[in-house]
Amino acid sequence: MTASRDYRNYAAKMHAYASTDTDMEVDARFVDMIAARSSRILDIGCGIGNAVNGLRSRNHRAFGIDPTPEVLHVAHDLFDSTWFRSMRATDASAQALSAEGLPAKYDVILMSGNVPAFLTADELAETFNRAKDLLAPGGYLIIGTSTHARGGPADQDACASVTGLHLKHRYADWHLGQFRSECLWSVSVYSHSGSRPPADGPDGIFILGH
Repeated sequence: MTASRDYRNYAAKMHAYASTDTDMEVDARFVDMIAARSSRILDIGCGIGNAVNGLRSRNHRAFGIDPTPEVLHVAHDLFDSTWFRSMRATDASAQALSAEGLPAKYDVILMSGNVPAFLTADELAETFNRAKDLLAPGGYLIIGTSTHARGGPADQDACASVTGLHLKHRYADWHLGQFRSECLWSVSVYSHSGSRPPADGPDGIFILGH
């Protein structure tokens, strides 16, 4: 990890946000739109766990990992502690996750809130490798981060080209805004090779088809 931060103050600030009407689940709604029902979802760098909670409330099997005790303490205070594990992004192998009682394969992996900015170039490359190994065929790696920070779209694309993950979409925000190079924020969606199983509902297509 390269960036330093007062994690105690950060955790307190995020806890305060969670206690207000601040929208803390915009990334969860984005993922829910893409994911099939009851998807297995891993949030890498989950922080205080708001995305995991948002995805759980939408009936996904979501889990979060984070190496920072201060933010995990808040996650345990706010939500079900069994959803979270203490683990670094680069340590998130199928074997390590299974040893913690978590799934070894995922339909979606999320990294939101500048998580890549706290990784070295080598750590980001290793995290992409881990993600590829963890994703089911046709699964998605979704990254929301500052465009011009360390670990931004250019760095992500370089890692993806080596690992074989494919850029499917890139937006300027979690609301599908059109991305341009001058945009301050980016949301990138990478896909694993292969095809996802067809959705079997319930959703609008499922209902109309029956």
